[in-house]
Amino acid sequence: MLLLVTAHLLVAALCPVLVRTLGLRAFWLVATVPAATTVWALTQTSRVADGRARVEVTGWVPSLGLDLAFRMGALQWLLVLVVAGIGAVVLAYCRWYFSPDSRDLGRFAGVLVAFVGAMLGLVLADDLLLVYVFWELTTVFSFVLIGHDPTRRAHRQSALQALLVTTFGGLAMLVGMLLLGHAAGTFRISEILADPPTGTAVTVAVLLVLVGAATKSALLPFHVWLPGAMVAPTPVSAYLHAASMVKAGVYLVALLAPAFAASAGWRPALLVLGVATMLLGGWRALRQIDVKLLLAYGTVSQLGFLLVVLGLGTRSATLAGLGLLLAHALFKAALFLVVGVIDRSTGTRDMHELSGLGRRLPVLAAAATVAAASMAGVPPLLGFVSKEASLVALVDLAREGEGTGLGPVAGWAVLLGVVAGSVLTAAYSARFVWGAFATKPGVEPTRVDHVPAGFAAGPVLLTGLTVALGLLGPTLTGLLAPAVEVFPEGAHEPELTLWHGPGLALLLSVVVLALGAAAHVGRAPVARLQGSWGTDRSLEHGYRLVMRGVDRAAVEVTGLTQRGSVSTYLAIILLVVLVVPGSTLLLADASEIDVVAWDTPAQAVVGLVAVGAAVMATRARRRLRAVVLAGVTGYGAALLFVLHGAPDLALTQILVETVSLLVFVLVLRRLPEYFTDRPLARSRWWRVALAVAVGTAVAGFMLVAGSARTAAPVSIAFPPEAVSYGGGKNIVNVVLVDVRAWDTLGELSVLVAAATGVASLVFVTARDAGIRRVHEIPYPAGVRKIPTRPGRRAWLPGSRTLSPDRRSIVFEVITRLLFHAMVVFSVYLLIAGHNLPGGGFAAGMVTGLALAVRYLAGGRYELDEAAPIDAGRLIGAGLAVAAASAMAPLAFGGSVLQSADITIHLGPLGEPHLVTSVFFDIGVYLVVIGLVLDLLRALGSRIDRHILADERAALAARRGDPAPDPARGPTTQPTDQPTDHATPEGAR
Repeated sequence: MLLLVTAHLLVAALCPVLVRTLGLRAFWLVATVPAATTVWALTQTSRVADGRARVEVTGWVPSLGLDLAFRMGALQWLLVLVVAGIGAVVLAYCRWYFSPDSRDLGRFAGVLVAFVGAMLGLVLADDLLLVYVFWELTTVFSFVLIGHDPTRRAHRQSALQALLVTTFGGLAMLVGMLLLGHAAGTFRISEILADPPTGTAVTVAVLLVLVGAATKSALLPFHVWLPGAMVAPTPVSAYLHAASMVKAGVYLVALLAPAFAASAGWRPALLVLGVATMLLGGWRALRQIDVKLLLAYGTVSQLGFLLVVLGLGTRSATLAGLGLLLAHALFKAALFLVVGVIDRSTGTRDMHELSGLGRRLPVLAAAATVAAASMAGVPPLLGFVSKEASLVALVDLAREGEGTGLGPVAGWAVLLGVVAGSVLTAAYSARFVWGAFATKPGVEPTRVDHVPAGFAAGPVLLTGLTVALGLLGPTLTGLLAPAVEVFPEGAHEPELTLWHGPGLALLLSVVVLALGAAAHVGRAPVARLQGSWGTDRSLEHGYRLVMRGVDRAAVEVTGLTQRGSVSTYLAIILLVVLVVPGSTLLLADASEIDVVAWDTPAQAVVGLVAVGAAVMATRARRRLRAVVLAGVTGYGAALLFVLHGAPDLALTQILVETVSLLVFVLVLRRLPEYFTDRPLARSRWWRVALAVAVGTAVAGFMLVAGSARTAAPVSIAFPPEAVSYGGGKNIVNVVLVDVRAWDTLGELSVLVAAATGVASLVFVTARDAGIRRVHEIPYPAGVRKIPTRPGRRAWLPGSRTLSPDRRSIVFEVITRLLFHAMVVFSVYLLIAGHNLPGGGFAAGMVTGLALAVRYLAGGRYELDEAAPIDAGRLIGAGLAVAAASAMAPLAFGGSVLQSADITIHLGPLGEPHLVTSVFFDIGVYLVVIGLVLDLLRALGSRIDRHILADERAALAARRGDPAPDPARGPTTQPTDQPTDHATPEGAR
C-alpha cells in the first residue's frame, strides 16, 4: 500500500516532463497508475469479504513512535475503489477536456495525480498523525487545483476560501487527534477502535475531529467553500468535489462511528447539521441557472444526507450510508463530467441558453438522465437502492430508536427532514436534465461542436456502473458486511436490495418522487416562493464580511506596528521580552542564587574591560568608534571562554565577531560618519530606560537559570561518549554533527533561508550578474594594453584595476603572505575539528575572512578572481552535501545522520581514522563560505559601485557634463575601469 501511494507521488513529479513530451496523450499514461491501483483493489475483494484486513507497517521515526502504518478493511477497500477508479476515469477524460494550448498542463496533471495519491494515503492510513499528514496534503493540492489559473481573481479567492476553511478544520482536528491519542496511549486507529477510551477529554477530542470532518465535507456552516470552488476546471470538480476530497470527512465519520457514535454530542451534532445542510443545499440548488453550480449545491445537500446516515452509528444505517457513498460518487462524478462536455462543446453552462442538446447529444443526454435519476432515487439504480435502505434505517430509528438513545420526536424529525431534503433532490435532479438537454420554447437551438466518443466515454462508463450495481445490491451487501458487523444488531438485518417489501419506507420513496416531480413541473411558483424569501444575509455574505474585517484589521495593525523604523521594531521585541519572561523574575527566590565572582583575577579584568567598552560604545558619537567598541565586548566574551577552558567556543566567537565587524564597516561607508548631534529628546530617555531594564532582566535570567540546576548535568558523560559514540575528542563538534545533528541540519537550513532572504532584498539582478574577471574588463579608449610575458600569471590582479589613491602596497604584500596560509589553516580546522578546536563553521569563517582580505586588498574584481562562483550555488551545494551525508547511511543499512568511524591501514604510514561526519561538516563549510561571499558581494562590491557612480556623477556635475544614466547605473558597466595609471598588467 505504501508502494501505491509512493507510485502516485513519483508519477506526479514526472508529469511536467511527460506532458511536455507526449502532450495531451500523457493523461492516458498517468491514468494507468490509479487504474492499476483499482485493479489491485479488486484482486483483494475475496480477502476483504472474508473480513481479513490487509496491514502494512514501515518504520518512519522510531524515536517518536511514528510508523507508516496502513490498513485496508472493507471500508477502506470501498474508498480505494472510489478514489482510484474515478481518478483513472477523470485523468483519461482530461485528454479531451483540455486543449494543447491550455496553461500549465504539466503542473495540473502532476498535482491531480499527487492528490489521488494523498487521498489513497488518507483512506489507508492506520495512524491518526499519518491521517493528518495526508489530510493536509489534500488541502494543499486542492488549493493549487482550484486556483489553477492564478491570473483570474475568482480562482484566487475561491482557492483561498477553500484553504482557509479546510485548514481551520484541519487544525481543530489535529488537536482532537492529539487528545485522543494521548487518552488511548496510542495513535494507531485499529487499536483505538478495538479499545476506545472514555472521559471528558475524549468527548472533546471527538467533537474537534468532527469539526475537521464538517469542514472537509462542506457541512453547515462550513459549506461556503464548495460552491465557490466550482471555478476550478470541471475535472477538478468531478473528482475533488464530488467523488474524492469531500468524502474525506464522510470517511472519517464512518471510520470512528463504531467506537464513538455513542459519545456525547456525536449524534446531535451530525444529525442536526446534516439535515440542515441537506435542506439548505437542496433549496439553493433549485435557484441556480448554471448547471455546474446546481450540481455543486446538490453535492452540499447530498453530503449532509451522507453524514446523517453514517452518523447514526447503527448497522443498517451504516450499510445504507456506504451504498449511498458509492452511488453518490458514481452519479455525481458522471454528471460533472457531462457538464464539462457541455461547457466545452457549447461554450456555456447557462440553462436559459441551452436548448435542444438532447437531440444533438443523445448518448450523453441518456447517460445524464440515468445519472440524475440515480441521484433522485429512481429504481432500479444504485441511488434508489441505497436511499431506500437509508429510509428503512431511519424508519427503524423513528419507531424504535435502534439503540441510539434518541427519543421518538428526534427520530421522526430526522426522518421528515431527510424526506424533505430528498424531495428537493428529486426536484433539482429533474431541473438539471431539463436545463441541460430540453428544447426550450423561444430559445434558439444551441450550437454544438463535435464531441469525440472518448470525451463522452467517462460519464457513460460511470452511469453504466450505477445501473449494474443497482442490480447487484445483495452482492454489495456481502462485500461490505465486515464493515458493519462491528455495530450491534438492529430491528432488521441490513441489506442493499431493490425490494424491501411494502412499508413506510417504500411509501416515502413514492412520495419523494411525486413531490419532486410536482416541484419541477410547478417550478414557476417555487421560484416565486424562493424569490420572496431571498436575502443577502447568507453565510457566503457572512464569510465575505468576516474576511473584509480581517483584512481591515490587518491593515490597521500593520499601520500601527510596521512604521519602517528598526528602532521601533527592536523596542517592541524588547518590551515583550521584558514583560512576558521578565515578569517571572519577580517570582524567583533570591536566596537560592549562588554567585561566584570569578575563578581567577584575569576574568575580572576582562569583564571590566568589556563593561567599559560597552559603556563607551553607548556614549560614542562616531559610528565607527561605536562599532569597534562593541566589537571589544565580543572579543572580551571570547577571552572569557578561553579562561573557562572552552577554546572551541572562543575560536568561533572571535571569527564571528571579526566577520560582524567587517560587515559593519562595509555598511558604514554609506552612512553618516557621526550619530545625530541633536539634543536628547524625551524618547531617548525612554530608550535608555528600556535598555537598562532589558539588560537587568537578561542578567537576572542568567543568574536564576545558572542557580536552578538540581540534577547532575548530562555533559558529565560526554567526554567518554564523544570518543566511543562520535569517534572524536572535540565534544562540541561531536555534539553538533552527531548527537544533535538533526538540530544542526535544521539550523543550516535556516541559515540558507536567511542568505536567500538577504540576496532577494539586496540584489536587484541575479546573484551572478555582477561577477566579472579582470581579463573581462574592457580597456578604455586611449589605454595601451601591455602584454604579460609568456608563462607568467599575475597574482592579485584585481588591485591593478584600482586608482593609485585606493591602493595600499603594504596591504597587498600582507595579503600575498596571509591568503594561502588562511586557506590552508581553514582546511586544517575542517579536518581536525573532530578532535581539536575547529569544525566546518569555524573553517568556513576563516576562508570567508581570507576572501575578505583579498577583497580589501584588490577591490571587487579581486573578489571575483578569488571566487568566480555564484554564492547561491555554493550555498545550495553545501546544503546538498550536508543532506546527502545525512541520507547516505540508509544505503548501508544505517539510520539518518548516523556516523561511522573508518580505520584505514597504511602500513608503515600508520592507521588514520576517518569519521564520516566530516562530510556533514564539509556541507556546513561550503554554506558558511557562500554566506560570507554573499555578504561581501552585497555589502562590498555593490556599495563600491554605488560610491563610484556617485563620485562620477559629482565629477560630471562639476565639469558641467550630462549626468550618467541612473538606469544603467553601477550595475551594468564597471565604473572603476583601468586608467592610464593602472592597467590589468600593472603600472609601468
